[in-house]
Amino acid sequence: MAKINLNYLKALYLLCFLACISPIVGSATALFMGITFALLLGNPLEIQSANLSKLLLKISVIGLGFNVDIMQVLEVGRSSIVLTIVSITAIIGLGEILTQLFRLNKNTGTLISFGTAICGGSAIAAMAPVIKAKQDEIAVALAIVFSLNAVGLLIFPWLGHYFELSQSQFAMWSALAIHDTSSVVGAAAAYGPVALAMATTIKLTRAMWIVPYTALAGVFWRSEERASIPLFIVGFLFAAGINTWVPELKMVWQLGYEGAKSLLVGTLFLIGSGISKKVLQQCGWQPFIMALILWAIVSAVILILILDGFIK
Repeated sequence: MAKINLNYLKALYLLCFLACISPIVGSATALFMGITFALLLGNPLEIQSANLSKLLLKISVIGLGFNVDIMQVLEVGRSSIVLTIVSITAIIGLGEILTQLFRLNKNTGTLISFGTAICGGSAIAAMAPVIKAKQDEIAVALAIVFSLNAVGLLIFPWLGHYFELSQSQFAMWSALAIHDTSSVVGAAAAYGPVALAMATTIKLTRAMWIVPYTALAGVFWRSEERASIPLFIVGFLFAAGINTWVPELKMVWQLGYEGAKSLLVGTLFLIGSGISKKVLQQCGWQPFIMALILWAIVSAVILILILDGFIK
């Protein structure tokens, strides 16, 4: 590629990144923009974007804590701690079995399982640096999770009405079964105001379990080193704490949260641009089928337990 063409390509790449940071582009769109850019034109800043995306992922996770009310989350989670631990562990365990069954790359399978178990893209973003996931592994996991998010956003309200779920039942089901917080909020908003309020609180409660599970994962992936909580997880807790205990600056914390969300969307573009045709060929169909089966089992089991009154 001629130098002049390469410079134009770099400029176009940077413009796309800046567009993704702006409010006009959503998470899924940014990810697929990056993938499309890489597949059609190639990534002109492959090394730089890979390094930057890892840093921005950590900063974004910290910033997301500015929208978490620790006291409210603890109150909601207090009565459901056993259910939360059992369900998250069971989903991750089932994901590990399916990863082995489909002979997937271990990191890719772990990211998909973790994203399914807790809160989609945010969980994947938090887990990725802990298990030292590669750029293509993160991109594949995010692409799959965001695809299923889009499906869930469309079919969950319809299924909720079909099974005649109350708003509280739908809130529980969507919060436990849909991957990302944004899709949970979208589906619950379409179902009703009570469902929206409950689903958001339940999902935020579940998101807090990113911390202990990523810390536990650090023990297994860095067994030769001293186990420690990654600094960005500490930052997430700190952000949540000051959001709760310094309400006088709520507007400032909200700006931090909104900034983190925008930064995460831009980061998704960088991650998506790390996918190449070679990566897709190496990926194959197995990760998509594995994630779909895992999600279908999880959604069906939780729905049955809610209908039977076991989960209230």
